[in-house]
Amino acid sequence: MAPNIVGDIKSAVARAHGMTDEAWKRHANPWSVWTRFAAVPAFELAIWSRTWIGWWSLVGVAVVLVWLFSLNVRMFGPVEPVCWSARGIYGEQLHVTGQAPAEHKAVLNYLMATGLVGFALIAWGLAALQAWPLVLGTMMVVLAQLWRIDRYGLLFQRHQETHRSERAA
Repeated sequence: MAPNIVGDIKSAVARAHGMTDEAWKRHANPWSVWTRFAAVPAFELAIWSRTWIGWWSLVGVAVVLVWLFSLNVRMFGPVEPVCWSARGIYGEQLHVTGQAPAEHKAVLNYLMATGLVGFALIAWGLAALQAWPLVLGTMMVVLAQLWRIDRYGLLFQRHQETHRSERAA
């Protein structure tokens, strides 16, 4: 995907989720970040559980989806960018608002592509009830996301340094 298309998609997703400045600050809360990571295996387990509990597995899927898309960003208070994960989410906001330089966009696009391949492996593993694509896909998604957060943190720090030097001049 071209970088501008990816940015447009991210902006549209952010708007659809009502990502105001306040919501971004809540989204940056480390509890919010790490519980989103914890939702990945919970979601996978909910889907896999269809073999044990049948249609009742949809209750678990619904709980995880409500957590991710409704409750998570509302449950935790807003934070300033003082820890690694918070700086990463603040950097993600810069990317979504089109403030990421080209060198960041290229790496971020590769990481997003890696995450999409991982997601496809997860879907295959869950559909076929095969552990190896599920585990490999989960590792790819989580590692790509961690790396993205790290890159976003670097983007945020660079942005802060640029604004500090502009104010000093």
